[in-house]
Amino acid sequence: MQEVMRSQLKPEIQVFANPETLTQTAAAEFVRQADQAIQARGRFTIALSGGSTPKSLYALLATQPWRSRILWNQVHLFWGDERHVPPSDPSSNFRMTQERLLFQVPIPQENVHRIKAENPDAKVAAAEYEQNLKQFFELGEHQFPRFDLVLLGMGSNGHTASLFPGTDAVREQTRLVVASWIEELNSYRITLTPPVLNNAACVIFFVTGSEKATMLKTVLEGQYQPDRLPAQIIRPTQGKVVWMVDQAAASSLSPN
Repeated sequence: MQEVMRSQLKPEIQVFANPETLTQTAAAEFVRQADQAIQARGRFTIALSGGSTPKSLYALLATQPWRSRILWNQVHLFWGDERHVPPSDPSSNFRMTQERLLFQVPIPQENVHRIKAENPDAKVAAAEYEQNLKQFFELGEHQFPRFDLVLLGMGSNGHTASLFPGTDAVREQTRLVVASWIEELNSYRITLTPPVLNNAACVIFFVTGSEKATMLKTVLEGQYQPDRLPAQIIRPTQGKVVWMVDQAAASSLSPN
């Protein structure tokens, strides 16, 4: 009962004057959580997101003094989702992270756990990544990995990671990684599933821009309809969820 109640607590919402201030705060939180996890368990595991705000965050972390404040050899990077493209493709989440962050920081190659989305069969790529997660986290049957931190965005249609409205992935409860055909994009997306995302110690959403204001209000204040608004299904059972949003995105939210 305690876990159910906790999962239904209101999320923490942090509103920033502009995306730059949000990114600075996110960098400080990244460093704080990395330090905390490394001191406690000897490593920091994080599932990364694509999108414009994470792109700015990765670029900032690659600069001083942030870069030197992180023990990169004890950081393990994973991805929350990926497009079904090779790592060299301009739309690849991995490529974006590589260009903004990985080329600039001393992280061991073996600590970078990318989704091998160049596989012609997206479902095979998903199964392989699931197996990688099971091996790294040493999972038994029916267990889910526990990331220290998961970064997420929210699309204008309410999707998060690659959990899109009306897809089976939103209701997945046993798999760790799935590949979903997204009709509106005419392509597959490979994504971590809700039980994996909800098993994280901390989930941080980044939402910026006035074009997201109406959807943000609907997701946070509207009726619970995760099939239509997949971002609503992110409710960590033994962790916390924080929404870091700029003033423009928060403009439609009800006052506390």
